[in-house]
Amino acid sequence: MQVQKLGIEGAYAFTPPVHKDDRGLFTSPFQDAAFAESQGRPLFPVKDISHNLSARGVLRGIHYTTTPPGRAKYVYCPYGRVQDYLVDLRLGSPTFGRWESTELGGEEARALYLPVGVGHAFLSLRDDSMVVYVMSEGYVPEHELAVSPLDPKLGLPVPQGYALAQSPRDTAAPTLAEAERRGLLPEYDTCRRVEAALWQ
Repeated sequence: MQVQKLGIEGAYAFTPPVHKDDRGLFTSPFQDAAFAESQGRPLFPVKDISHNLSARGVLRGIHYTTTPPGRAKYVYCPYGRVQDYLVDLRLGSPTFGRWESTELGGEEARALYLPVGVGHAFLSLRDDSMVVYVMSEGYVPEHELAVSPLDPKLGLPVPQGYALAQSPRDTAAPTLAEAERRGLLPEYDTCRRVEAALWQ
């Protein structure tokens, strides 16, 4: 397993070996030993595993959870291909407002660890792209918030040539600056405390 520390504080990419032959492939996007070695602790206690399926051009996010309760996530794409985005939404974070973008897909099985307070978005590059979420908390609709992935000041590198499709919630999502003005963004220190408490 290759482990890469990303430019957002606390975020990591994990790329496992992929074994291919004429029957297909086998891989393990999550491996406890590699995660624990890189983090100094195991993955959070899992409370929810979810997935979505998206047509080409679907743009989901930037999604995050009010903190508290907050949610840490481990995300990968076992089928199809997506352009994935992580955005640091934690006020006071040394990397606040910074984003990371990478392609995820089943062929290389890369996975991403998102600490509490880091937002997530992706653009589906193919029909029937699946994204799997392993999460530290269950889904509570009233706790879920969004920031616009098309915020020009964020400047996410959204590929051209796609007829973008967004949910009404994502279309109406505020910019990062608007979310900050409205008091919707989590505090870095609070996110750190919430995340540390996941193992207690």
